[in-house]
Amino acid sequence: MPERTRERGRERGQGEDGERHGLLRIGLAEVYNPSMVPTLRPGDQLVVRYGAGVRVGDVVVLRHPFAQDLLIVKRVVGRRPGGWWVEGDNPYVHNDSREFGAVPDELVVARALARLRPPPGAGQRSVAGLLSWAASAVRPVGSGRGPLGRLAGRSGRSGRSGRPERSLSRRLRAR
Repeated sequence: MPERTRERGRERGQGEDGERHGLLRIGLAEVYNPSMVPTLRPGDQLVVRYGAGVRVGDVVVLRHPFAQDLLIVKRVVGRRPGGWWVEGDNPYVHNDSREFGAVPDELVVARALARLRPPPGAGQRSVAGLLSWAASAVRPVGSGRGPLGRLAGRSGRSGRSGRPERSLSRRLRAR
């Protein structure tokens, strides 16, 4: 099953004027499925940057090549003819480039900057539990550990062409 996300637009610098002045285009995406476990879990939020350059090791939000209204989260593991090779960090879920091949640049929506883990449920109110959550609630994601703990390289740097169309009030929800 694809890693579904829901994007919530929280952006600055919209329109040509904002891009001309180099303002950041930041948003949130919510993780729904386990294809990126252990890095990301269902319920995690991702702080993402639209239109950011992509390189090997980055976690990205992209449009599924066979269902482009479906947004998925994967890690970039290489550059191949036709685009980026992306895989989930969960070795038991194969809804990634092993199934659909390389992903063209124009389907990459955003690069993940940080993971926001939701607070523990009502059952975990101990001080130790809250301290443990606080220590791991916000973590950067991206270049670093790749699938199965392999260290991802830093080659294959590339920018995205074209600009994503977003607005503050627009919400995309994957099925």
